[in-house]
Amino acid sequence: MRVTGTVPPRTVSALGSDRYRLLELSSAGMLLRVALVLCALAGSARGDSRQPRSCADLRQFYSGNGFSLSGVPQAEISGEHLRVCPQGYTCCTSQMEENLSNLSSREFGEQVKESGRTLQASLNSQYKSFDGYFRELLNRSEASLQDSFQTGFGSLYSQNSRIFQELYSNLRHYYRGSNLNLEEALNEFWGVLLERLLRVFNSQFSFGEDYLECVSKQSETLRPFGETPRDFKLKVTRTFVAARSFVQGLVVAGEVVRKVSQVPLSVECVRALMKLTYCPLCRGVASAKPCSSYCRNVMKGCLANQADLDTEWRNLADTMLQVSDKLNRPYSMDAAVLSMPRRIAEAVLYMQDNLNTFNSKVFQACGTPSESSDPEETVKRSQNPAEEVGSSSGTRLEKLLSDVSRKLRDMMQYWVQLPGRLCVDREGKASDENKCWNGMAVDRYLPEVMGDGLASQINNPEVEIDITKPDMTIRQQIMQLKIMTNRLKNAINGNDVDFQDTSDDISGSGSGMCSEVQCARGPRIMVPSTNRPRNYPNQSENKKVVKGLGSRNAPCSALYLLLALVTALLRR
Repeated sequence: MRVTGTVPPRTVSALGSDRYRLLELSSAGMLLRVALVLCALAGSARGDSRQPRSCADLRQFYSGNGFSLSGVPQAEISGEHLRVCPQGYTCCTSQMEENLSNLSSREFGEQVKESGRTLQASLNSQYKSFDGYFRELLNRSEASLQDSFQTGFGSLYSQNSRIFQELYSNLRHYYRGSNLNLEEALNEFWGVLLERLLRVFNSQFSFGEDYLECVSKQSETLRPFGETPRDFKLKVTRTFVAARSFVQGLVVAGEVVRKVSQVPLSVECVRALMKLTYCPLCRGVASAKPCSSYCRNVMKGCLANQADLDTEWRNLADTMLQVSDKLNRPYSMDAAVLSMPRRIAEAVLYMQDNLNTFNSKVFQACGTPSESSDPEETVKRSQNPAEEVGSSSGTRLEKLLSDVSRKLRDMMQYWVQLPGRLCVDREGKASDENKCWNGMAVDRYLPEVMGDGLASQINNPEVEIDITKPDMTIRQQIMQLKIMTNRLKNAINGNDVDFQDTSDDISGSGSGMCSEVQCARGPRIMVPSTNRPRNYPNQSENKKVVKGLGSRNAPCSALYLLLALVTALLRR
C-alpha cells in the first residue's frame, strides 16, 4: 500500500497566510524605505537637511551697528516668520529683519546722497572757478577805466565818475541774475553820458531838460559817439548773456542733483534693498556677494525715475558746452570785458573831435540854446586816455573753459551710470557668477538686466513699479532742465532772457529717505503681481523659496500617510 503525503487544508491555509504576511511585511518595508529615501532627497534638494549653524557673525554685525542682542538667536532657527528674506533656516527674527531693512534703506539713501554731493561739489567747483574769473575781469576792467580816465580826462572823469560806476554796478547786478534789462541799461548809460558831455563840451551854453530830451531823440540819427555804442552794446550783451546763463546752468544742475538725490524710496524698493543687502546675513551666507546682474536690476528699479532725467540732463550739458565754446572762440569773453574802457574812451574822443558838426546839427534840430552866465573852462582833448587791458589772460580763460567742459562731459551719463556705480562695492566678481547671492540662495542669477528709465522696468523681476505713475518731484526737475536748456540756447544766439530764481523748491515735495519697510508713499508705486508675472527664465534655479518647518515636513507626511493606507489595504 502506497502512502501518499498530504497536507491538511488548515495547514495549507496557515502556510498561505504566513506567505501573505511575509509579502505584506516585505512590501511595507519597501514602501517605508522608499518613503524615507524620498524624504531625504526632498530635504537635500531644499538644502534644509543641514544642522542649524551658529549666528556669531550676525550677532557681531548686529551689535556693531548699535542694535541690542536681546532676542538674537545663538544658532539658526526656522524662518517661517520672515516677510522679505527666504524662509529657510535663519539667524533673523521678525524684529531683526525690520531693523536690517531700515538700515539697508538708510545706507542706500546715504549712498545716493553722497554720490549727489560729489557731483554737486564738482558743479560748485566749476561755478566758483568761472564766477571768480568773470568777476575778476570786471574788476580789472573797471580799475583800468578809472586809472586811465583820471589821467586822460582829469576833471571830466572826476565830475562824472558816478556814470561809469553805475555802468559796472548794473553789469554786476545783471550777471548775478537780477531782472535788469541789459539793453535798456546800456542805452541809458550812453544817454546820460551824452547829456553830461554836451554840457561839459559846451559850457558856454545852458541846456534845460526839454532841450536835453530833444537831443536824446536826435541821438539815434546824429550818432554823437559814432558806431561805438552799437558795437559796444552788441559785444557786451552777447558776453554777459552767455556768461550769466552759463553760471546759472551750473547752479540749476546742482539744485536738480540735490533735490533728486532726496526723493523717498518706494516700499518695493525698500524690500528689494533688504533682500539684496542683508538677507544673505540672515541666511547664514554673509560672505556671499550679490550677483552683478541681480544688483543692477535692484538699483535700476529703485532709481528708475532718476534715470528719466538722462535725456534733458544730456541736453543741458551739451548746450552748456556750446555756450562755453562761444565764450572762448567766436568772441572772447576776455576781449569783450577788458576792452570796455578803451571803447568808452574812443566814444568820448569821437564826440570831442566832431563836436562842431554835432552842435550844428543839434542846434538845427532843437534850436540854439541860451548862453550860460557862468561858463566853465573848456576841456582839452585827451591823448590816448585808455589803453586796452592786456589780454595775456586769454590762455587762462581757455584752460578754465577747457576744464569746465571736460567735467561737463564727464557728468553727461551720471543718471544712467548711477545704478552701476552703487553696485561696484556690493557685487561679486564676474568669475563668481555661479557662487553669488541671487536673492534666494547662493547660485547663478538668470534674469536679464533691465534697461534704463521707468518704462524699461515693466518686467523688472526685483522691484515692482507702476510705470504709469512717475515721480512728480523728478518730473518737475526734468522741466527745470528743459527751461534752463532753452535759456542757454537763446544765449548762444545772443538773445537776452528773463531769469527767475530756479533754486526755489517749487516741487512741494518733502525730502529725506523712507526708512520704514511699510512706510506710505503717495501715489504708491506698485503694480499687482497678478498683472505682471515675474520674468524668471528658470524657475527652478531662481525661485528657490524655502518654506517653514511645517512646509518642509509636508512632503514626508504625505508619503507616510500613503504608506499607512497601502499597509491597511494589504492587511485586508
